[in-house]
Formats: sequence, structure tokens, C-alpha cells
Amino acid sequence: MFRSAVFVLFAFSAPVAAETWQPEEAAMRGHVGFLASDEMKGREAGTPEYDIAARYVAAQFETMGLKPAGATDSFIQPVPLVTFRAADKGSISLISGSTETLLEFGVDYLPGTTPLAPELKLDAPLVFAGFGVVAPNFKRDDFAGIDVKGKIVVLLAGAPSSLPTEERAHYANVVSKRELAAKRGAVGIILVDTPTREKVSAFTRRVRNWQYLGATWADGNGMPSYPGGTAPMLASVSLVGAAKLFAAMPGGAEIVFAASEGKMGNPKRMALPTRARVTLKTEINRVMSSNVAGILEGTDPVLKDQVIVLSGHLDHTGICPEVKGDKVCNGAMDNAMGIASMIEVAHGFKHLKARPKRSILFLAVTAEEKGLVGADYFAQNPTLPKANLVANVNLDMPIVTYDFKDVVAFGAERSSIGPAVARAGAAIGIALVPDPKPEEGLFTRSDHYRFVQQGIPSVFLVTGPGGDGVAAGAAFLTTHYHQPSDDMNLPIKWGAAAKFVGLNLAIARDLADADERPRWNKGDFFGTLYKGYGATGN
Repeated sequence: MFRSAVFVLFAFSAPVAAETWQPEEAAMRGHVGFLASDEMKGREAGTPEYDIAARYVAAQFETMGLKPAGATDSFIQPVPLVTFRAADKGSISLISGSTETLLEFGVDYLPGTTPLAPELKLDAPLVFAGFGVVAPNFKRDDFAGIDVKGKIVVLLAGAPSSLPTEERAHYANVVSKRELAAKRGAVGIILVDTPTREKVSAFTRRVRNWQYLGATWADGNGMPSYPGGTAPMLASVSLVGAAKLFAAMPGGAEIVFAASEGKMGNPKRMALPTRARVTLKTEINRVMSSNVAGILEGTDPVLKDQVIVLSGHLDHTGICPEVKGDKVCNGAMDNAMGIASMIEVAHGFKHLKARPKRSILFLAVTAEEKGLVGADYFAQNPTLPKANLVANVNLDMPIVTYDFKDVVAFGAERSSIGPAVARAGAAIGIALVPDPKPEEGLFTRSDHYRFVQQGIPSVFLVTGPGGDGVAAGAAFLTTHYHQPSDDMNLPIKWGAAAKFVGLNLAIARDLADADERPRWNKGDFFGTLYKGYGATGN
């Protein structure tokens, strides 16, 4: 059955005789088995084991006939990382007149961090600015009419429920909030949990991981990339802490939260009759990691300079809290499976006689688990001319513990990549279906979003909810996601893994051979925001 399906998959785009290559289950098993082995210790970015994994991928790229596309004729693009975590519990006190209230760590607040300074001390007035959203398209400016210069801005976590889900996820991002506050002269932000935020991410659970290791990349001068760094996040405040923070406001936290949930208009923005005295200490270190890049050059003399990027993250979370005697988070599904798929797509192209018209870049990135850092480094420091990067298809955690019947391509409805995915899937009976959980805003939460922010049409492809998909996805996310059990003992359907390879090969081929370059849909929010091709009619 699978043999026949793959034949049909490639028949539409090239001579039949050239298109009979089949993805091999054994090859997929071998790649995932190596990358997700205990010896790789979870492939955390900046570790020797990650470097071994990167060399493995580079060797596979070379074997598949790709040309080096990293730095200086190498498959490797060095990525200078700056890691940072809270060095201690910090301190925050609220001062109103002659009264000083000390907030309690782990009950009222968790300390913020910044990669820009090992110690930060601030004493400044507080200003409440709602969600801190400035969205001209939606006629909203939470900073209008308030002066935040030289002050600490108190902001609600998340974004208004009235906004479309993916746009809401964009505005809810802490970096967006930080940048907007910094642009207006604020010296820091305090992020306050809402009842909605508490349901999604309980404060008590975050307390257990309060020294989470964050990361960013450093520029050529060694300066950490940290947009909005002049207004760092000073603290995350719980619902309990919010009662103290908003005590001097009319109606207190109860009124603020009622408004935040859309029950009584927008939260009232105002200067608070309170100052905050904050002390933070951050442990900052520098380590090297790498992206891995290989290119298959196109054959068309005009189109070959246009590059389709197929990406996936190579890193995982490393050593994690012990469960049943196991503390290696192997990351088999997340994302050794995505990397193995990408390697085997390159393998497929090696065996196809008709080469693609456009070039295809195969890119394995580092430090996704620390904030999409490797993808951001490449997107802002590409090893190829940025103007030549015309599309990105990102492979992240395809769950193949069932025989998938459909796929979700987050962002498919925003550009011409969506129809390409639909065509490729239709050839083998795989449907493209809408995002089944749009409220989670996944379009902004994987590496492809760093390409979106450079104006490049992008999608994030995963197996879908059809058949046993809902149950398989729920089982993985609740039991195995970021756990030691995400390993080779999962009930992986290697035939489904091979089918995922075939689908991605067809998608890449469709995009590479299309008459027109991929483009944003006219007027798309993200395409317009980041000045992408096609969004404004160009």
C-alpha cells in the first residue's frame, strides 16, 4: 500500500521513471535511534553531546550530496550563545507612602532575569498599562494617555481575548511587551498573571522551574541580542501577589481581572500610588553551539537563486528531573524525528533524476528549546543572501505513533505555501486540515516564526487529528512531552514516519518547481507587519 502511494506522490511533478524512490523505515529508525540515544544526553544546546549530534547531521548532509551552506565552506554555522538564569530569589518590595510591603518569593512573585547585567537594582514608580498592547489594526493602544518614562510598567500576561488567536499570541509575547515599554522609556516591566494565564500555566508549577536556563545569541561585538533590554522583565507576579500590587487601585485586583476577562470593558490604565524597589541577580555564561546547513542547488538559471528552507531543531532539553530512575530527556519525537525526516528528504532528492528548479536549504537549528534562538540567529545572520530566502517549512515534533490521515500546517492559510501542502497531501490521500486548537497560538511558537519575522512566508507542519490523531497527540503531550519517556520505547509507527518524509519531499518539490515564488496572501496580518513579499500586493 505504501509503495503505491509514494509512486503517485511523485508522478505529478516529474517523469515517472525518475520518481520511484521510497523513504526507508530503517533509515528513519537509525537516525532517530542515534540522535535520541542516552549517549546524546538529551542534546542540550551548548553541550558536547549536541556538538556530536551536529557533526552527525553534517555528515549525513554530505552523504546526501548537499553542499556546505554554513560558515566558510562548512556545514556548520557557529552560534555564540549567552545563557542566563536567576542567580538567587531576588527581592521586590512595594512602597506606598511610609508603608513598605515585601513580596514573598514563590508565593507572590518569581524573579526576572536579563542577560545584559549580572545585578540589577531599581527603585521607580509603577504605572499600570493593561496588557501593554499597541495594535493599530485593531484600534488599540494600551499606552495612550499614560507616561511610562523612567517608570516600571505593570502589565497583564497574555493579550485581549477580542483579538484573533494568532495575532493575540503575537501581542502576548513578552518580547513584544518589553519592546513596546522600552520604546516609551520604561525602565522595566512586571508581568501579572491573570485567571486565564493561571489555568494554562499554574504559578505553582512555574515555581518548581524558577531557575530555568534561558538563552540568546551574541553579536559580533559580544553583545547579547535582547530586544527591549532597557525595560527588562523584573518579575512574574501571581494572583496572590496581584492582590498586593493592585491594593491601592479602586476595586483592586478583582476589578482588574474582571476587565481582563472581558467582563467589564478594558482594564483601567493609570499611574499607581506605589513604587517598587527591585533587586535581581542573574547568572550569565557564554557557550558555543551551532546550526547545520546544507544546500541542494536548483537547476533553473533564473530561479536557482531563490531558496526554499526546510528547517527543524536539533536540540532538546538535556538532563531533566528523574522519572523512574531515568533523567535523560532523549527527545525522540521532539525533535529527532523532525531532523531524521529532513535528512531523508535530502536523501530522496539525491535519488530523483529531475532536480528542483529552485535551491533547497536544509537547516538544523540549535536552542529552539531556549526560545527559538538558533533559528533567530540564522534568520538575522543568514549564510545566504536574506533576499534569496523565499519560503520556510518547519518540521517540529511530528507525532508518528499512529498512521496519520491528515496534517496541520500552522500558517497555511496565510500564504501560497498552504495550497502547496494541500496539493502534495492530496496526491497520497493526506488532507490538510485547519488548526484544531487555534486558541494555543502555535503559529508563533516554533522556529519558522523567526523566518516570519523576517518577512518570509512560513509554515510549521505536524501530523493531524484525523484517525487516532487526537488520542495519540493527547497521550504524547500529557505523558511524554519533555519527559525521559520521549525515547525509542515509544510505540513509533515507522511506516507513518516514512510517509511523513514522502509528504515533505513532495511539498519541497512543489515549492521549488512552482512558476511563481511563494508569497503572502494580500493583506495578511503577519505578512504586512513584517513587510513580506505579496502581502501589500507587490
